[in-house]
Amino acid sequence: MDFAMDARTEELRERLLDFMDAHVYPAETVAEEQRAKLDSPWDTPPVVEELKAEARRRGLWNLFLPDEEYGAGLTNLQYAPLAEITGRSPQLAPTALNCAAPDTGNMEVLAQFGTPEQRERWLEPLLAGEIRSAFAMTEPEVASSDATNVETRIERDGDEYVITGRKWYISGAMNPDCRIFIVMGKTDPDGADVRRQQSMVLVPRDTPGVEVRRAMRVYGYEDHHHGGHAEIVFDRARVPVANLVGEEGGGFAIAQARLGPGRIHHCMRLIGMAERAIELMCRRAVSRTAFGKPLAAQGQVRAWIADARVAVEQLRLLVLKTAWLMDTVGNRGAHTEIQAIKIATPRTVVDIIDRAVQLHGAGGVSQDFPLAELWAAARTLRLADGPDEVHQRSLARRELKRYA
Repeated sequence: MDFAMDARTEELRERLLDFMDAHVYPAETVAEEQRAKLDSPWDTPPVVEELKAEARRRGLWNLFLPDEEYGAGLTNLQYAPLAEITGRSPQLAPTALNCAAPDTGNMEVLAQFGTPEQRERWLEPLLAGEIRSAFAMTEPEVASSDATNVETRIERDGDEYVITGRKWYISGAMNPDCRIFIVMGKTDPDGADVRRQQSMVLVPRDTPGVEVRRAMRVYGYEDHHHGGHAEIVFDRARVPVANLVGEEGGGFAIAQARLGPGRIHHCMRLIGMAERAIELMCRRAVSRTAFGKPLAAQGQVRAWIADARVAVEQLRLLVLKTAWLMDTVGNRGAHTEIQAIKIATPRTVVDIIDRAVQLHGAGGVSQDFPLAELWAAARTLRLADGPDEVHQRSLARRELKRYA
């Protein structure tokens, strides 16, 4: 396994680091100030559009897509160090580069499974950053980490599908620029194969019968930067049969194809979040005095910083190995490693950020530092794309098979 950066990745990395220093970090405070003056909290601050224009000018756009027809054509291994950098400012950097979830996964779905008409109508404006999208799978009444539990119905009626169901924590759906939902539901709820009961359909936001009911908070945050997380009711909403993604019964397989890259992208960015936390820890330690000496001279603080550095280096190698396997043997061949990073990375990064919060005292839980919001985001990722326990169960089952 050769994890050394190639010339193109190194050049993009240097370009991205300069973009972060010159534009993204200074824009963090500006974005909050502008948001406070907007008519709606879900509107996009003007500085975000400025960042997007600058990123495009610098050639830092759609870096996540391996398909050269639509994106930068980078492998997962090449994208990993770039995604990590964007994780240092998760509120702004991914959006600035048009590499923010859930749009990334939705663009991948449309690029891989969409019809030419679907790609023209929805993928092209998403690639251009002109609109946003949402992926509607999670439901409040069932354990949605198991997609076979989904209860939303997608019923065929002539040349239309009729969608009925209730979804929640649908990321990005509060953003007024969100124009399209990819909805997961059951077209064959009584089918013998529980993994062929589900399908996906494209549902425009303005479809009659679609009600964006409310914004869901995450640890008290409304998560404006990500377009919020909505509860949505589909009350016999009708769309043309042509809005089917892939084939009937293919929803489960499409979801698995979508979630593999999504999970590793989250972990790549989480490492960047941990690096930001370590940087803030170190700056605090050398600038703050307690009990007559700098925090940096306290043995406990030094242990926290050392442990954090060791943990991040371990995680980075595991994520890079997973990216390499996805590139060389595919998502299925990297299944165990994808689950391993999904278990280890959020859990470890939560702990690192928590120590950084502790080191900042009251400031750590305030709005004056990004740590509280980083902690909430990292902790949420222990649930998103399947909770830890689901991945532990599956990974252990694979290990045990070797000894059965």
